[in-house]
Amino acid sequence: MRLLQISCLLLLMASWAVAQQPVYLSTSPADHTLQADEATPVMKTALRVLSEEIAKRITSEGAGITAGDNPILKVSLKHESILPEESYQIALEENSLVISGHDGRALIFGVGHVLRNSLYGKDTLQYRGGATDICTPAYPMRGHQLGYRYNANSYDKWDDKQFDLHIRELALFGTNSIENIPFQDSIPSPHMPLDRRTMNRRMSEICADYGLDYWVWTPAVFDLADQELRQAHLDEYKELFKDCPELTGVFFPGGDPGANPPELVLPFLYDLVEPLAETHPKAKIWLSLQWFTVEQCEDLQRWIDREQPEWFGGLVSGPGSPDVPETRKRLNKAYPLRHYPDITHTVRSQYPNPWWDHAFAVTLGREAINPMPHFYGFVHNFYAPMTVGFITYSDGINDDVNKIVWSRRGWDPEVRVQDILEEYTSFFFPAGDEKLIAEGISALERNWTGDLASNGGVTATLKLWQGLEDTYPQFADDWRWQSLLVRAYYDALVRDRMLFERKLEDKANAILLQAETIGADAAMKQALEVLASTEGEGDIPFLRAKVVDFYAQLFESIGLQSSVPIYKARGFERGCSLDFIDYPLNNKWWLEDQFEEIKELKKEEDKVERLVEIALWETPGPGSFYDAVGRVGQSARVKRAEAWNTDPEMERCGNPEAWWWEQGFSRRRLTHQSTLSIPFSMMYEGLEPDAEYILRIIGAGEAYPRANGFSVVPSTYETELGGIKEFPLPNAITTGGSLTIDFDPLEEEHVNWRQQSRIAEVWLLKKGDPADKIWHQPDGHDDYLE
Repeated sequence: MRLLQISCLLLLMASWAVAQQPVYLSTSPADHTLQADEATPVMKTALRVLSEEIAKRITSEGAGITAGDNPILKVSLKHESILPEESYQIALEENSLVISGHDGRALIFGVGHVLRNSLYGKDTLQYRGGATDICTPAYPMRGHQLGYRYNANSYDKWDDKQFDLHIRELALFGTNSIENIPFQDSIPSPHMPLDRRTMNRRMSEICADYGLDYWVWTPAVFDLADQELRQAHLDEYKELFKDCPELTGVFFPGGDPGANPPELVLPFLYDLVEPLAETHPKAKIWLSLQWFTVEQCEDLQRWIDREQPEWFGGLVSGPGSPDVPETRKRLNKAYPLRHYPDITHTVRSQYPNPWWDHAFAVTLGREAINPMPHFYGFVHNFYAPMTVGFITYSDGINDDVNKIVWSRRGWDPEVRVQDILEEYTSFFFPAGDEKLIAEGISALERNWTGDLASNGGVTATLKLWQGLEDTYPQFADDWRWQSLLVRAYYDALVRDRMLFERKLEDKANAILLQAETIGADAAMKQALEVLASTEGEGDIPFLRAKVVDFYAQLFESIGLQSSVPIYKARGFERGCSLDFIDYPLNNKWWLEDQFEEIKELKKEEDKVERLVEIALWETPGPGSFYDAVGRVGQSARVKRAEAWNTDPEMERCGNPEAWWWEQGFSRRRLTHQSTLSIPFSMMYEGLEPDAEYILRIIGAGEAYPRANGFSVVPSTYETELGGIKEFPLPNAITTGGSLTIDFDPLEEEHVNWRQQSRIAEVWLLKKGDPADKIWHQPDGHDDYLE
């Protein structure tokens, strides 16, 4: 029996090895056939896609493979309705490779499997995926929002052919749903080649051609109590419903944008039911709870429990709404939950980049090209089991890699992210070097990990991509290639600039400390000259020129609007990394403004005092401590507790907020532009047993620290932005040499997040420290203990 088991196992392994051997497929459309009793238009589309996509990739600059004496297999698409919905299977027969599919949509998915797992040479295609079991998606909803509106950083420049191609490419990676934005954003775009009504219809037609679901995202950005506007909007819906040959779902967000209460929203949705049913009887209306109060959310949940309307598709969990676990727990089990994840934004978002270096936040910005495959692959799997799937929030091509990761994880949550990246690179950059290019994408994600100043990997990532750039000139016009290259160059530019400009500021501060000797006005003049210096800037001009050139190429190749003045982007927060390419990465602007104020002082000693204060701002004397708590490289004493792997939205674990002031061109001190919300804790070791300390805080709003568990009373307490709070700490608290500062939680759920309390900087100053003397703060006393 034992011998029989071993023999069977060896036979099975041998069969598997044969099945995984590469095979060579015919690239001739004449050898691509469709087997179906009644071929539907989508089945014919699948066959056309197979031949067209192969033809694009078999060039003399491909992977350099040849079939040699190996047989060339024909490719047959076969309709097998017995397979589960959306499912396909790959079989290897004597003279052909057979892709069987439940229907036309499933055949497109099967074609995608073959195309993603192939190498392409001159007139040669080598398929490496082998025969498969039945491939069935894990989640029934796998989609992306492609809103044709001016707010988008690129979609508004696309014509219907570009949408067709992009939707096709997403489908070949398992996407089955596309969501458009037909109404919202009334400001006309200077880029649109087609009017919005025409494009709304064309996107529906494209989805019908590929057998995909077509959704629309339709917020009410006006007061639904206004009957005239309400009726006009209903008429827009009716027109849209009649125009679209395919419509699967209408997603009405409760807010973001819009501010209508449920008592106005629900009657409006009821008024949509009849016109929607007349033209699209299977379509459903979905609702999110975004921006609703706790009470309003519960009222809606009770309405669902009570009415259970047939036209209601389910709830959507997105930015600004109760999270997925909370929503699923409360939602009636008769209804599904759709995830609406923000995969397009880096900061001020649903899933912000964890502890992103502030130098990136103020340059690349909120809507940068952001391949974060491992992070978003994890976020998908964290929430997916509580949902029926997702349609992501996207505002352009910047999140292209993230879309593919979500589509593939939506099909198979167990697929390795690195395997997804290799499929991505093999499909879009068919050169036979998919592993190295995939590693280059992962390296771009690692560029954004931790303190930029100490992340020498940024330079290595650039070298990798420069090597790829030189090796594969055939991809120079490909927008995906351009987007990855510009990130490698931009990241390196930011790091080089930051290191160079910080050195200039250090030199300027050293000059300010000489103000008493050389005079305040002379010190300020010399400091400004140093800050303006370009001597020793190294590769910065070269890197900058490359970034500028790549963004020009991206505007032409895919419509990416990286600048408001140059490329007419909708706003500076909308992917305009080019507009911030020269944003100071030291405090040059802030110093210029401070110097103008100091020049107005009458007394020389007052000027000198202010300049010394500035020079010592981040460098208190021996025995004192400084933390910029919102900056990853300057917050060593901030206690890192729960991390994003258990809190992807980072609501409990704490994550710095990069603030957006003056349209991104704020002249405030850099450390004040990145803050940490309360509560959090700080830990100090090595305090001097006999010393007395002062806890100094700069931020906004309230702060109630506890020192080693004791409440402390402030001697100075300012709540305005940039205001100072000081808490003298009696020696009895710190005499043991260790100190933990815990900032008590605040009851601010009723306060808009932009006005909630936050902290930018924390000092623990030993009495007698020069910084303590300069700031003229009182000594601590034992009676500050409560």
